[in-house]
Amino acid sequence: MAKDSSKIWTVFSLVSALGAAALAKQALDRMWTVATGKQPPENPADPDVEIWEAVTWAVASGVAVGIARMLAQRKAASYYTRSTGHLPPDLQRDDQKA
Repeated sequence: MAKDSSKIWTVFSLVSALGAAALAKQALDRMWTVATGKQPPENPADPDVEIWEAVTWAVASGVAVGIARMLAQRKAASYYTRSTGHLPPDLQRDDQKA
């Protein structure tokens, strides 16, 4: 049972994180276009992309995707816990009060 639970959690967590990352990327692409009037750089490492634009895009996309994935995984863990009555495998509570 624990092994099945672990597999379910792995798939559930992965799907939620990937979905959130994709949505965050779409939203960030739109915001970038509105703010700059240009499409976001496809490859910030390309020497033809100005350094300020490459750095700004890398920071903005990294932060947006990272936060979206973290929030999605927290929501997935919360749903999993409500559904099963226990935390997902490999997740431990911090020393924080519940």
